[in-house]
Amino acid sequence: MSKTTLYIVRHGKTMFNTVERVQGWCDTPLTKVGQQGIHYAGLGLKDITFEEAYSSDSGRAIETCRIILGENENGRHVPYKTDPRIREWCFGSLEGGYDMEMWGVVPRVLDFKEEQEMSDLSFEDLANAIYKADTANWAQPFTVLKERVWNGFEDIAHRREKNGGGNVLVVSHGLTIAFLLNLIDSQQPLRASLQNGSVNKISYEKGEFTIEAINDTTHIEKGKKISKELLA
Repeated sequence: MSKTTLYIVRHGKTMFNTVERVQGWCDTPLTKVGQQGIHYAGLGLKDITFEEAYSSDSGRAIETCRIILGENENGRHVPYKTDPRIREWCFGSLEGGYDMEMWGVVPRVLDFKEEQEMSDLSFEDLANAIYKADTANWAQPFTVLKERVWNGFEDIAHRREKNGGGNVLVVSHGLTIAFLLNLIDSQQPLRASLQNGSVNKISYEKGEFTIEAINDTTHIEKGKKISKELLA
């Protein structure tokens, strides 16, 4: 049996990413810059043999996955499925608003008195604040989020391990990926800095995840060099 490794990629840059608007279950397409960045990412990963591929069911994740597979040496033969469990968090009535507005709401909802308290914000704090602030009642409470995200990624890894292991391409979203890293290792902070197209490499063996790389963009730089060579 081969080692099971998930290459978890954050989707490419979208219209809402560019104008810094909240984008959870709402969806905007990749920009031209975003598409180009994922083409580079795909070129940098083109020699990786993927046994299968998954993305969330959001359009931006589907578009990203298809671009990466399109650049891969064996991409057309890789079985591909979508899984709604690995989509982004739902921000409810905060969806579509400016990022800074949402991050301004969170400390008020949690009644933080000091700015320092925001630096100690946990995923549970954030989920509870969003759930409380959501006037549309669409946001998911922390316990539901935790079960959804964990089960989604764990099922993908477990199925691949049962079928002989190997590499799996998984395209998901910034906060969801950061949340998974924290669920694996509680010392991992609440981060909003995972770059579009970055790889978070996680291995899986006998029910246990191990983090091997976080926010890795070396494949994007590799892809840029390959692209220049192809155009030379």
